[in-house]
Amino acid sequence: MSKTLNSTGYTIYFENSLKELGEFLQKNSYSKIFFLVDRNTATHCLPLLQQELPELTAFDIIEIEPGEENKNIDFCIGIWNMLLDFGADRSSLLINLGGGVVCDMGGFAASTFKRGIDFIQIPTTLLAQVDASVGGKTGIDLNHIKNCIGTFNQPKAVFIEPRFLTTLDERQLYSGFAEMLKHGLIADAAYFEELTKLNPHQIDSAHIYRSVKLKNEIVRADPREQNLRKTLNFGHTIGHAVESVFLETDKPLLHGEALAIGMICEAYLSHRINQLSTSELEKICFKLTSLKNLQSISYNIYTKLIDYMKNDKKNQSGKIGFALLNRIGSCQYDQYIEPKLIVESLDFYQKRFA
Repeated sequence: MSKTLNSTGYTIYFENSLKELGEFLQKNSYSKIFFLVDRNTATHCLPLLQQELPELTAFDIIEIEPGEENKNIDFCIGIWNMLLDFGADRSSLLINLGGGVVCDMGGFAASTFKRGIDFIQIPTTLLAQVDASVGGKTGIDLNHIKNCIGTFNQPKAVFIEPRFLTTLDERQLYSGFAEMLKHGLIADAAYFEELTKLNPHQIDSAHIYRSVKLKNEIVRADPREQNLRKTLNFGHTIGHAVESVFLETDKPLLHGEALAIGMICEAYLSHRINQLSTSELEKICFKLTSLKNLQSISYNIYTKLIDYMKNDKKNQSGKIGFALLNRIGSCQYDQYIEPKLIVESLDFYQKRFA
């Protein structure tokens, strides 16, 4: 029997989760089953699933291109059209087998197709396993604004299979590791301290379980992000803006890479606004600047970054919203920062980066 966590109306399965998937499908009667995959998961992950579940033969495959740049309405329309072409009805199931893009967009497509069909998440990247697959947020980007269109809609189950992580390159591992560091920073100082002694190649199923457990506790307390769940946005106001700007280039960043930049900037804001200590600021920056593929942020794009932040979902009455640290392991939401101080944080990052 797999280790499990109960979430808001569904179960998260760990370790031998593909066997649990087989039992789930036997217990639930679906008229049709669809797998949403991208080119990478069709090649590297779907064969493992089929090997583990040879009895699962009656399904159709919908394949999309990988990458955040494809998480948009055009690709979503393609998914809806394929569901129509394959004869999907309201008793169908969509299984999202992939990283954050597949989980986010697949969840959104299922939530809106014929006013909603069931979906389950099988995250295949470290980032998706510790973040995107859990919590019931679905969405697509609009004009490069991250997750601007979406729903709160819970999956029927989440199946986390560590063996999929062996298919990942180093960038993907570091991207997921950044999100795990965030979990420690906002909610568990001892966990952050433990992670500072590791690199992404040393992450195991126990660390994944701990990260998911932390996020799940926050989500269960506040499923629709009215209060406590906002703390999960630490690093994301600036991080999402950085990710959006780089999506416009020929070298887009992974979510965790942009998040690491955002967390350094927002740790600085936490120091300036919330009295995060200098020693803790230094500890955070030391760990985050050790991550791979951090990019320079040119002064020339500051205005564009601020413009993206002005469209952030956390804003209120035209004020740019943040979740900021009081100390490592404690976070305060609904903090609103003027652009001048945000620019100061970007300058701080540039000095650290240089």
